[in-house]
Amino acid sequence: MFENLDVFRTAMAMSRHAGTQQAVSAQNIANADTPGYRALEIPDFAETFAAMQGAARATRPGHLFGQVDGTQAPTISKRRETADPNGNTVSLEQEMMTAVNARRAHDRALAIYRSSLTLLRTSLGR
Repeated sequence: MFENLDVFRTAMAMSRHAGTQQAVSAQNIANADTPGYRALEIPDFAETFAAMQGAARATRPGHLFGQVDGTQAPTISKRRETADPNGNTVSLEQEMMTAVNARRAHDRALAIYRSSLTLLRTSLGR
């Protein structure tokens, strides 16, 4: 029954994605006044996770370049939208929303992990 606990792997991937999203958003906010800076973005977790499902997973350390869990960082790309007169594409309002969504996704991932761990402990009688 508990041979394949993908829910923990999914929660961990969701948490990593949220952390990466938060870091990208913080970098964009830090460069909000930098002339010519192009805002960075990463794809949604659903797109990243779907791409991960088709990828090969390592079965032991050293296999597939040492990535034991098979998770990979999402691809960071430059945002293509209209720029300010100084060439900057950072929108502070959009970055604030992105940061809030990243926080919610991270909280959701932790809730999934806690719930699954509680279910597992209950089934073991502990």
